[in-house]
Amino acid sequence: MTPAPPPSRIRAHRQAGGLELEWPGAPPVEVPFHTVRARCPCASCVDEFTGARILDPTTIPSEIAPISMSFTGNYALKIVWTDGHSTGLYTWDLLAELARDSKERQN
Repeated sequence: MTPAPPPSRIRAHRQAGGLELEWPGAPPVEVPFHTVRARCPCASCVDEFTGARILDPTTIPSEIAPISMSFTGNYALKIVWTDGHSTGLYTWDLLAELARDSKERQN
């Protein structure tokens, strides 16, 4: 499977509570901040050996939002969250999956 290309636009919409993701030739998709935070792939949130999710989504504050976002190399987005979490690297593949899932839920 070919890796996802980087999004052409990434914007945090605090008022709407979502991360807007857009790829060339496709309409933008907004993914709720809570969903993005809940899918953090770091070792604190996912067991490195089993792949089982450790993070309980019910413990994430409903008003969760990014404090800052930055690129890591040319393969991922690093997000610092208002709950203090900052170790997750959201790869383009993961962001594309989140956008696809969010779009399916909207339809």
